[in-house]
Amino acid sequence: MLEHTYMNALSPVALVTLVTIGTAHIGTAQADVPAVVTDIAPIHSLAAQVMGTLGTPDLIVSAGASPHGYSMRPSQAQALQDADLVFWTSESLTPWLADTLDTLAPTAIRVELLDIPGVNTLDTREGALFEAHDDHHGDEHGDEHDDEHDDEHDDDDVDGHGDEQADSHGDEHGDEHHDETVAAHEGDHDEGHDEHVHEGEDPHAWLDPGNAAVWLDAIARELSAADPANAATYAANAAAGQQDLETLRADVEALLSPVRDRHFIVFHDAYQYFEVAFDIPASGAISLSDASEPGPARIQEIRDRVGSADVTCVLAEPQFNSGLVRTVLDGTDANSGVADPLGAHLDIGPTLYPQLLREFAQTLADCL
Repeated sequence: MLEHTYMNALSPVALVTLVTIGTAHIGTAQADVPAVVTDIAPIHSLAAQVMGTLGTPDLIVSAGASPHGYSMRPSQAQALQDADLVFWTSESLTPWLADTLDTLAPTAIRVELLDIPGVNTLDTREGALFEAHDDHHGDEHGDEHDDEHDDEHDDDDVDGHGDEQADSHGDEHGDEHHDETVAAHEGDHDEGHDEHVHEGEDPHAWLDPGNAAVWLDAIARELSAADPANAATYAANAAAGQQDLETLRADVEALLSPVRDRHFIVFHDAYQYFEVAFDIPASGAISLSDASEPGPARIQEIRDRVGSADVTCVLAEPQFNSGLVRTVLDGTDANSGVADPLGAHLDIGPTLYPQLLREFAQTLADCL
């Protein structure tokens, strides 16, 4: 009642001034938090963990879509144009995104996560059948990664970490300007996507939780540099995320321990980092890439392996040709399961990353 009386006692000019000051203060506080954009859902999840309640990153590649060749929505193009920070995996995963960033986000700070020191990278496997992982690591960081990545996180000076979002930068921005901008970029990149095959570095590095721990630090550092006022929050959120990764690692180890000596085939070769991180190698992949169809010779090679070896599981993926999996399984006693390296069916946000790894481990354990 007193508050109501006080507000009524203010003159119209004073009331407008008070509301304006309050609104300006709120707008300033929100503007201090950088606008963050990420490429794929697992990276979005890590960024959302670091941002916490301070803000929500935008996601470019929608759930269920292939990152290798993707047509952005106008709202996603707008998010890139508004971005202060862009975290993306690598050009080998999203080859179309490099030129798009140059055009739509030329002033944004862009962080290519596979280039960060301390990240374990592996070479792409080319054959249909895989040998055991005698040498788990494909670059100069690899041999140190498993034994030392925890110590690195303790020693690193991280100034900042924070929230989750859905898609904040606006499906409402579907105007002609954005439609024309997106169409222009699609025209540059559409050609040749169907034949895209990974070469060199395997880009699916998010399936190693050790890499995720390194990225939490990196995301926190970049956010802290852009938003020093919230550095302590970013740092605390990253540290909490790293602690959760240790719990996640232990949970996955426990799930896989009873089946580690069994053999499985994956639909496409996206799981190498998980295999190495948890010492459970796949025997082969039906397809080298989710952007390429396997030829008859490769399918026959996989069929022969399943028929002659003790392969007990063949993993399909929900977006791709289930008939190929049936062909491989035909006449064998092997089980089948469905896995997705991007977590297409999971809710976008900070919980997606740990759910993704736990669900894949559970699917694999149940199938084996």
